[in-house]
Amino acid sequence: MMEKKPTDELNKLLEDTSPDQLDKYFKENSRYMTDEKKGFYYYFKDVLAEKKIKLKDVYSFAGVSESYGSQIISMDKHTTDRDLIIRMCIAGHFSWDETSRALKLYGMNELYAKDKRDACIIVAIKNRIYKLDEIDDLLIKQGQKKITPDE
Repeated sequence: MMEKKPTDELNKLLEDTSPDQLDKYFKENSRYMTDEKKGFYYYFKDVLAEKKIKLKDVYSFAGVSESYGSQIISMDKHTTDRDLIIRMCIAGHFSWDETSRALKLYGMNELYAKDKRDACIIVAIKNRIYKLDEIDDLLIKQGQKKITPDE
């Protein structure tokens, strides 16, 4: 499981940090920083590395080209397609918490238990259902829009 640092732990570190130690603080804690322009990119890559999943496999599974997928991950291009980010997280076998954090870092709403469609996606992730067609079937069965785009 990826190590997480709670905000209060980072606050404690900052209490003992002098101005000349800021570079070191940022370097050591960059993966926990939310205001960093590339925060999503580093977080996404860290989670995939931990799970030993290749980015090109994520792109393929999520149904996007490698070039477009890499532009989205690096945030060189910004998408408003929340489902695309969720599909990429599912392709990377992200947990519910990891998916929510990725969405938040990308500037999107986290998975929300009170939203019927999000609840279906949460249940799929919690039950380790990482096949998009199975998640689509679950969503359709519950009267929700599927997660894959219509072609």
